[in-house]
Amino acid sequence: MTPKLSMNVTTTFYGNVVNDIAVAKAAGYGGIELQSPKLYRYLNAGYSAESLLPLLDGLEVTGLGAVLDIERRGAARDEFLAEIRRMVGVATVVGAPIVQLCTGPVDWNVVKDFKAGRLSAEDLRYRGTLGLSESDAIDVLAANVRDAADIAAGSGLDLYLEPLAWSNINRHRQTLQIIERAGRDNVGIALDTWHYWTVGDTLEEVAATPKELIKAVHISDGLDLDRENDVADQSVHRNVVIGGGAIPLQQWVDAVKSTGYDGWWCSEMFSDKANEHDFLKVATTMRNLLDILIS
Repeated sequence: MTPKLSMNVTTTFYGNVVNDIAVAKAAGYGGIELQSPKLYRYLNAGYSAESLLPLLDGLEVTGLGAVLDIERRGAARDEFLAEIRRMVGVATVVGAPIVQLCTGPVDWNVVKDFKAGRLSAEDLRYRGTLGLSESDAIDVLAANVRDAADIAAGSGLDLYLEPLAWSNINRHRQTLQIIERAGRDNVGIALDTWHYWTVGDTLEEVAATPKELIKAVHISDGLDLDRENDVADQSVHRNVVIGGGAIPLQQWVDAVKSTGYDGWWCSEMFSDKANEHDFLKVATTMRNLLDILIS
């Protein structure tokens, strides 16, 4: 069976929405995962979501993201839910079936400073649930995910959660707990090989995941790190072309496939070297690599 390949727009990092769509088509992808900040830039410039429809003809929007720092509380929680409504509205227009949510804080330097004891009470940078117990942090996330899921369900959409590797809530088992405590059927997982491998989640955990919970798979590579002492730093530990890092990608693909998963596989990359190369050549190379890994 021909694999379902989607291009996450990090693959063409410095592109904009319009040329990302054109490149995904030219490179032979069947879908595209549209993401902020590019998507917000496009909309904030005064273009409508509807204006994307002619450009997307022949290309499926496999997902929309990402709403970040999803554990926001207080007045910031209202902003989080407003962002969910905005994303759901755009997803409905462009035909995306699902919206992505990521745990925070998205700024890994905050996590580094917290773990080093340098994050003072006067430091106003967003810190998410740092300092809370694991169970309390998961409760905060579950409550927010539950309300977001209800908003998405009102438009017939799903949500997928991606735990960021440097966050305090970053493990596969914790994601499963969030989904269970949220208690909504339209919540699943964006399984990202870099985040999972970086934190030490295992192939066995992946293989044991119910396939209906896996809503998308992000194929991304990374570099070795000291998991006991290093805070995952995306600018360092993810700065590699897919296929050139330390992650045994074929093993991860095979573990996912063993669940019976038959959804979209997305190329996602944060490589300084690739970012300075020809968009179409990079996208085509990554598409061909995914084809080899997944076929």
